[in-house]
Amino acid sequence: MEIKDSRIDAGKAFDWGRTSEYYAKYRDIYPEVFYRKVADRGLCIKGQNVLDLGTGTGVFPRNMYKYGANWTGIDISSEQIEQAKRLSSEAGMDIEFKTVSAENIDFPADSFDVITACQCFFYFDHEKIAPELHRILKKDGRLVILYMAWLPYEDEIAKKSEEIVLKYNPAWTGSGEKKRPINIPDVMNDYFDLEDQEVYELKVPFTRDTWHGRMIACRGVGASLSPEELAKWDIEHREFLETVPESFDVLHYAAVAVLKRKD
Repeated sequence: MEIKDSRIDAGKAFDWGRTSEYYAKYRDIYPEVFYRKVADRGLCIKGQNVLDLGTGTGVFPRNMYKYGANWTGIDISSEQIEQAKRLSSEAGMDIEFKTVSAENIDFPADSFDVITACQCFFYFDHEKIAPELHRILKKDGRLVILYMAWLPYEDEIAKKSEEIVLKYNPAWTGSGEKKRPINIPDVMNDYFDLEDQEVYELKVPFTRDTWHGRMIACRGVGASLSPEELAKWDIEHREFLETVPESFDVLHYAAVAVLKRKD
């Protein structure tokens, strides 16, 4: 499904379905601490019903599954959901996945103890979803927003890879990340109280191949470049990777914000 949003990449269209196979193979990269920091807060654990918004290939619920929650994942891309169903089935996980946008959820009131949004919250129409998330959360329910990004001003490999992406997609707004807390849109304050937030650094291990795949699976490359642009990007990025070690870490930061449902 092609998406255009004036807030993102100057309105340049992107389609996660075009990169779903790469996403399934190369985007499952969050270190264990990323998940443990959620479970250690008593969230997404046994006895809780959890909805994962913008689930993509189900990375977050699949990795949190061992903590015992009952999971539902939704995403606007049918191709992403197909991959999520395949991967969870192969792993023997009982997770319900549905193709639906966050703006069009229709779950009954008080359905979930926790709602999560990993790497996707800024895409949503917050004015529309805020009252709906409040409605489908149970009393004292939590909304957990998560994000992780590489740090190009502190990591040379990330910096050079970004430069190559911007050469072929200069409108890409995913570049230039710095450590920062989750941005909470003002409208969310009408329905939720910010209960907790944290920002921390972490190193993520890659090989040349997995970093190349990770870059293809980002919005600025596989989801939006034309086949001709992608082919040129592929050659140039592979040539760059021949200049770095076969295995390396890329410095990232992660952020989590926990919002409590107002009565």
